[in-house]
Amino acid sequence: MTTDPTPASDRARTPRDVRRWRRYLADERAEAAVYRELAARRSGEEREILVALAEAEQRHETHWLELLGDDVGRPLRGQWRTRFLAVLARRFGGVFVLALAQQAESRSAYDADVDATAAMAADERIHGEVVRGLATRGRTRISGTFRAAVFGANDGLVSNLALILGVGASGVAPQTILVTGLAGLLAGALSMAAGEYVSVSSQRELLAASDPSPAASAALGHLDVDANELALVYRARGLDAGEAQARADAVLASAAGSREIAPASESDAHEEIGTALGAAASSFCFFASGALIPVLPYLVGMEGLAAIAVGSVLVGVALCFTGATVGVLSGASPVRRALRQLAIGFGAAAATYALGLLFGATVG
Repeated sequence: MTTDPTPASDRARTPRDVRRWRRYLADERAEAAVYRELAARRSGEEREILVALAEAEQRHETHWLELLGDDVGRPLRGQWRTRFLAVLARRFGGVFVLALAQQAESRSAYDADVDATAAMAADERIHGEVVRGLATRGRTRISGTFRAAVFGANDGLVSNLALILGVGASGVAPQTILVTGLAGLLAGALSMAAGEYVSVSSQRELLAASDPSPAASAALGHLDVDANELALVYRARGLDAGEAQARADAVLASAAGSREIAPASESDAHEEIGTALGAAASSFCFFASGALIPVLPYLVGMEGLAAIAVGSVLVGVALCFTGATVGVLSGASPVRRALRQLAIGFGAAAATYALGLLFGATVG
C-alpha cells in the first residue's frame, strides 16, 4: 500500500485516507478482542500480559478515532484472519492461536504508513516479540508430546503407504495387501510407542542424574571454610577457577546457611521432553491413525489402481494437514511446510512403489 508521505494533519483528507483509517480501526479492535479472549482463558502473569496487549491495541484504536473524527461511520469488520483468530481464541485458546497471532503482528503495515506514528510501528514489533515469548512457553509445554504425535502420524502415513504401494505393485491379492497394511499398522505403532517410551525415559533419567545429590548438599554445613573442595564442584559444572572459588565462598559465608550446592534441573527442561507415558501414548495413537489412512480403501472393498489412488490422495491430504500444523506452531508458512511434507512423503512412497514393481517383474 502506498500513501502520501505528508502526514494527515498537514494535508486534506481524501476518501481513500478515511477508508484506510477505518480499516486500521477495525483491525485494532479485532486484535484487542483476540487478546481479551486469550486472557479470559489464562491466569496469573500470562493473563496480565495479554490484558496489557489488549490495552495497547486500544491506544492505537484511539489514534485512528482521533484522525477520523466525524468520519468514523459504522464499525467495519476486521480482516478475516483476525476475526478467525478471535473465534479460535474464544473456542480453544492455546498455543496455536498465539502462534497465529505472532504471524499477524509481523504483518503490520504501520512502518510504511505516514499516518501511523513511529511509536505505533514500534509497538507492533514489540507485540510480536511478546506474543512470540508467550507462544514459546506453550510450545515448551507441549513439545515433547507434540513431537511424538507429529513424528508418529507422519511415520504412519508414509511408512504404511509405502508398504502398501510396494506390496501392491508386486501383484499380490488385495486381501494380502490388507493384511500386510494392518500388520504394518500394529507393528509400527507398538514399535514407535516402545521407542518413544525408552527415549523419553532415558532423557529424563539423564536430567535427574545431572541434579546435585541431596547428600552432598547436606554436607555444606559441616565443611571447613578454609579447606574444602566445594569450589571443585562449581569448576566441574563449568565455572572457571576464580568464579568457582567466589561462588564457594559466597555459599559458605551465607548467613542463611545455604543447603543446596546447585539448583536442580529447571522444570522447563522436563516439560520440553514430556513424560514417557504421554510420548508413548501419543506416538502409538498417531502412528496408528496415520497408518490406517492408506488401508481404508482396502477395508471398504476397493482394489487395484483405484485403491492405490484413493489411499494416496487421503495420505496427501493428511500430510498437508500435519505439515501446515507444524508450520503454524513454528511461526513459519503453513503452505510451505505442507508442500514440503507432501514432497518428502510421496517421494519415499514413490521409491518403494518403484521397487515393488521391479521386484514383482523379477519374481514374475
